[in-house]
Amino acid sequence: MNRSLSLTDELVDYIWQTGVREHPALARCRAETASMPMSIMQISPEQGAFMALLVKLIGAKRTLEIGTFTGYSALAVALALPDDGRVVACDINDAYIDRARSYWRAAGVMEKIEVRLAPAGETLSALAKEAAGKTPFDFAFIDADKTGYDVYYEACLKLVRSGGLIAVDNVLWGGQVADPANRTAETEALRALNRKIRDDDRVDMCLAPLGDGIMLARRR
Repeated sequence: MNRSLSLTDELVDYIWQTGVREHPALARCRAETASMPMSIMQISPEQGAFMALLVKLIGAKRTLEIGTFTGYSALAVALALPDDGRVVACDINDAYIDRARSYWRAAGVMEKIEVRLAPAGETLSALAKEAAGKTPFDFAFIDADKTGYDVYYEACLKLVRSGGLIAVDNVLWGGQVADPANRTAETEALRALNRKIRDDDRVDMCLAPLGDGIMLARRR
């Protein structure tokens, strides 16, 4: 059966050295975040490079991020955007955002990133009210509390333009989505969303085994 490779530590190291062009501020963000208790929440360098290439391919100028942590994904996307591009970054943790800003500042992209510090549901509702007369988002990245993913997905479908792209992180959940014995709320929420997007005729979709699994949904 043809399938994606299982990645050894040696192969991951090769990918990081050969398959990405990591800005020094991104590398510092990754290295410093690795020592934090919740470091597992950070995306991998190849995910960052993948999303950066996606936003360039679709000509994105306005992007949305739900769940920012220490800022790696927002920085990867901001670096890929044109000078007039903007990221709206949503999070609820002041300490994480303060750390993120140090990397954004070092990379010279502070003016590209607008932080919305509030529960994501509140921010998305506010953005929906502000949407009239504004250019819709070209790209959205969902990487926050898993039980909220369905709400965030539906909100992004309203905020992202036709032809725009929604990327959802952690959809393989360490392989737990394929374990029928795992019935945690997070796992069940991810399973349900994966099935929903598979059957959603509002989008074109692909689930890629990159990082912890990334679901791509292109709004038709």
